[in-house]
Amino acid sequence: MQEPTRTSPEPTRYSAVAMALHWLLALAIVAAFGVGLYMVDLPFSPSRLKLYNWHKWAGVSILALSALRLLWRLTHRPPADLPMPAWQARAAHLTHQLMYLLFFALPLAGWAYSSAAGFPIVWFGVLPLPDFVPVDKALAESLKLSHKLLAYGLAALVLMHIAAALKHQWMDRDGLLARMLPSRQKGNT
Repeated sequence: MQEPTRTSPEPTRYSAVAMALHWLLALAIVAAFGVGLYMVDLPFSPSRLKLYNWHKWAGVSILALSALRLLWRLTHRPPADLPMPAWQARAAHLTHQLMYLLFFALPLAGWAYSSAAGFPIVWFGVLPLPDFVPVDKALAESLKLSHKLLAYGLAALVLMHIAAALKHQWMDRDGLLARMLPSRQKGNT
């Protein structure tokens, strides 16, 4: 007689790794966006050059974290969706898909812009990254605009994501936000 197959129970919370990647990526995106907004209006100076390098390093780090996060997400089951109206579930899934797309498109556009402008990226001042587009002033201007528009698009999606999480926390009181926060209960991992 064959024993019944045991299936692992559906997780009710995100894993510690998923939480760490989520919050680390969130902090990196907010920091890169803030530095990006601040640095563009600075006069040419060593401080501006330093901020541009930090911004590029953040972008490459965001790209790497995004790849790691996507790999984790594809290989680990997330918690089941909470009960909500179908339109909210569709909006949440679409927002997440668009954010993942921009997690990659935005830093790649910045990298391409840097390449087209003739400014190489040396990640953390140690690892030179290849240019993947030729130096071309017209292309650089186009990529600069694309990078800016993608950044504002991601910022809008992030604000929608935060607003939805807070709505679930304070209005719906359905525990959605707690699934992405470390547990306060002893013994939970």
